[in-house]
Amino acid sequence: MSRIGKLPIALPSGIQVSVADNVVTVKGPKGTLTQTISEGVTVEVDGGQVVVKRTSDEKQHKALHGLYRALINNMVKGVSQGYKIEQELVGVGYRASHQGQQLDLVLGHSHHVVFQLPSEIKVNTKTERGSNPTIILESHDKQLIGQVAAKIRSLRKPEPYKGKGIKFTGEVLRRKAGKSAAKK
Repeated sequence: MSRIGKLPIALPSGIQVSVADNVVTVKGPKGTLTQTISEGVTVEVDGGQVVVKRTSDEKQHKALHGLYRALINNMVKGVSQGYKIEQELVGVGYRASHQGQQLDLVLGHSHHVVFQLPSEIKVNTKTERGSNPTIILESHDKQLIGQVAAKIRSLRKPEPYKGKGIKFTGEVLRRKAGKSAAKK
């Protein structure tokens, strides 16, 4: 039995879960999310909790059991609390600003990088004197916010020598030693 899959998901107050035709819909104060469930896994709503069960002990069903339980748990957490990701721009002259759903980044290129964000994500930029510019992303969809944060990071990944680039707040980078000049 899957250790993750067999755990019931507790539903906070104000969260509604419905299952119809292998589609799980979770509604809450932050929004609505849906997930299609494949054959071999069933989802039951019992009072204040959601239980995920599998129909057989096939290897594929065992793998999907824990996966769908984790996905539904992330959906419940997302529509009740939401997710937040912060990223820092490390580098001289690096700047970030936003206008609606457009994120305007200055990353050392000859041009500005304009990044269009999905409507499900709220963006905020913070620039304080003496600290690195920060991008703050908030959403109820964990998969979407993670994908967008990874795409923003890929615009200028942190380099290993000076650490310049876009990094997650609190991320520890592995730094390399630079060249050593030979003494004669």
